[in-house]
Amino acid sequence: MKDFIDEFKDFVNRGNLVELAVAFTLTLFFVPVVNAIVDGLIMQLIAGIFGQPSFDSITIDVGDAQLFVGTVITALVTFLIVAFVCFLIVRAYNAMRAQGDEDQGPSEIELLIEIRDELRSRGS
Repeated sequence: MKDFIDEFKDFVNRGNLVELAVAFTLTLFFVPVVNAIVDGLIMQLIAGIFGQPSFDSITIDVGDAQLFVGTVITALVTFLIVAFVCFLIVRAYNAMRAQGDEDQGPSEIELLIEIRDELRSRGS
């Protein structure tokens, strides 16, 4: 039983699990922000252009049935907006991270290449 508890402690104390929990928590609180941007700003711009805040009213009648094409279009537009916002966030993060990497100096591979080249030049 002690081995089981030790194994569980190791599992919980792994950095990946903690990072995953933090990412999940941030995601939960990020969703309302994205929804506010999409519903409060972008879809209102769509309403200003098209007269409605969504495309839900677009339907196609097929016999007695009605296909809600506008609901699919609204979901796709919302997805593309969210994907674009996430892209901008990741792009800004990568740019910020790249600036920090420049200050660290050469990578291990670059150092090994320099050592190899120096050794070759001394041998010839």
